[in-house]
This record gives sequence, C-alpha cells and structure tokens, in this order.
Amino acid sequence: MESVLAATVNAIGWILGLAFLGIGIGLGILGSKVAESIGRNPETKSDVMQGVMMVAIVLVVLLLLLFAFIFLLLFFNPLAS
Repeated sequence: MESVLAATVNAIGWILGLAFLGIGIGLGILGSKVAESIGRNPETKSDVMQGVMMVAIVLVVLLLLLFAFIFLLLFFNPLAS
C-alpha cells in the first residue's frame, strides 16, 4: 500500500514538474516570436495579441484539467484500494 502511494506521489511530482517546464519554455518561445512579429509589423499588434491570449487561455484550461487529474490520482486512486 505504501509503495503504491509513494509511486503515485512520485509520478505526480514528475507530471507537475514536466508540465510547468514545458509551459514555461513554450510561453517563452511564444513571447519571443510575438515580440519579433510586432517588431516587424507594428500595425498587426491587436491581431497578434488576440491570438496570444487565445493560446494562453487554452494553456490555462489544460493546466486546470491537469490539476483535476492530479487530485483524482491523490484522493481517488484506484490502485490504492
């Protein structure tokens, strides 16, 4: 029983760490490309920022789903019973 819970907590740590690492790297690359595109063509700033906000909203929704999955693993783990 303890080994299953320890493995679950270890997996949750890996999931969260890699998710935040991927989101951080992805948003950093996105931000650099946004700055580059606005620098090249300043007239399209509103269109570019609208697209960036849509991507950010999708990332937040996916992150909330990840937290829901993690709470499912923590409190309703089918392997721990």
